[in-house]
Amino acid sequence: MNEIDPARRFSLDAVRKFDVPAENNTAGGMNDVARQVASQYRRDTMSPIMVSGVLRMVEFALLLVSGLAVYFYYVGFFNYLAWQYSLTIAATSFLAVVLFDVTDCYQIVALMRPIANFGRLLLVWAGTFALMALTAFTMKMSEDYSRLLFGTWFVIGFVLILGLRLVMSKLIRRWARDGRMERRAVIVGGGKAAEVLIRSVERQPYNDIRICGIFDDRGDKRSPPVVAGYPKLGTISELIEFARIARIDMLIVSLPLTAESRVLQLLKKLWVLPVDIRLSAHSNALQFRPRAYSYIGSVPMLDIFDKPINDWDSVAKRAFDIVFSIIGIIVFSPVMLATAIAIKLDSKGPVLFHQKRHGFNNEIIDVYKFRSMYTDKADPTAKQTVTKNDPRVTRVGRFIRKTSIDELPQFFNSLFGSLSLVGPRPHAIAAQSHNLLYNEVVDGYFARHKVKPGVTGWAQINGWRGEMDTNEKIRMRTEYDLYYIENWSLLFDLRILFLTPIRLLNTENAY
Repeated sequence: MNEIDPARRFSLDAVRKFDVPAENNTAGGMNDVARQVASQYRRDTMSPIMVSGVLRMVEFALLLVSGLAVYFYYVGFFNYLAWQYSLTIAATSFLAVVLFDVTDCYQIVALMRPIANFGRLLLVWAGTFALMALTAFTMKMSEDYSRLLFGTWFVIGFVLILGLRLVMSKLIRRWARDGRMERRAVIVGGGKAAEVLIRSVERQPYNDIRICGIFDDRGDKRSPPVVAGYPKLGTISELIEFARIARIDMLIVSLPLTAESRVLQLLKKLWVLPVDIRLSAHSNALQFRPRAYSYIGSVPMLDIFDKPINDWDSVAKRAFDIVFSIIGIIVFSPVMLATAIAIKLDSKGPVLFHQKRHGFNNEIIDVYKFRSMYTDKADPTAKQTVTKNDPRVTRVGRFIRKTSIDELPQFFNSLFGSLSLVGPRPHAIAAQSHNLLYNEVVDGYFARHKVKPGVTGWAQINGWRGEMDTNEKIRMRTEYDLYYIENWSLLFDLRILFLTPIRLLNTENAY
């Protein structure tokens, strides 16, 4: 990184100035330095995996279009071999992208240095044509192909690829410099081990890791307030809030494997966050086979937790939400219109009711429902659970709650992105059981928020819907939600979505 990291802008004096007991800090317990650093990282970044993935598609399209353009220029649009040439050009373009991938030409380091990788690009592109020619010769089709045509495409295709990569190298460097494409990491654990780790990471050429600070429960005597130029921003508990404000991608635990009990205590606190968690192995005495590690440059890491539904999975899930939300809105629009009219005729007040609920990463979101209670008796905080024959519920409200028609406006929440169609159901932020907040009842409750909440979910189709009047019900709902997060797939989402109408026929717990 060419610019000074925001985490490094604060001097040792600044850290000491704000090193005060938690009760004197601002809301949430984080000190002012940590809050200021976190505010620097509120903006989302572009994933390097996504950038290289999009480039694969662009290069395939570029090679395909250029090959077809050369063919149509030499031969024309109407030719009895048009389909054969088109298929060959498409297959060659696809093979080239696959070979570029196999030879690491889509690694960020390679994309930042196209001139240094000129020979490798040329060799792969030439090898692609050699394989194509060998295949054509083996299948006794080589006489059907024009050498001039494919020679022209070879030159034009390579010039286009090289030109695109020259442009991409400038863009990637600019994005890295501006902090738009990076992996943001926090070091957990300070002292000498953290310093060695930071120095090792910073020595990596073309490093896309931005260290955002250090968190450690130990006092200044055992863990210095500044390590390798980075301030210690707080304790592990304060890290939870920091990671929710900042868009952190990775937590690197800089503790030896021999400190087993301390590592386990940290992981128990940190696993609720939607981030990758890595255990630094660069200074551990225990040595595993190289394939047991992932690497940041040459620094070995043990993968402890991975962020769920990340990169291309998140793109697929978002596309799934948009498509099926639009279908749902179209299919259920007559039902929603009739419900809106019935609500207006039944009682005074607005048709829709919105409630603050916990969304992804504990963010507060507005969730919309059809109003099912009398306006003057509505409870936006949901401190009082709705019970059977609850006098606050209207006549229409009883019906739409039993049939879950009151949830239909959440198709719009899903379409616009605050909810997903399938996921853990969002709970009201003040929802309680026996005067205890849900997170006080269930250890690790906030791990439900590692993914977007959903309109329907695995817990709901397994019978855990409606009134949460016992601690056991909350625990079981959370258990099913965590199972969904750990086993997510598009097919799993599709299964839940199509089972939902069937399971809604069981209205035993819906009041």
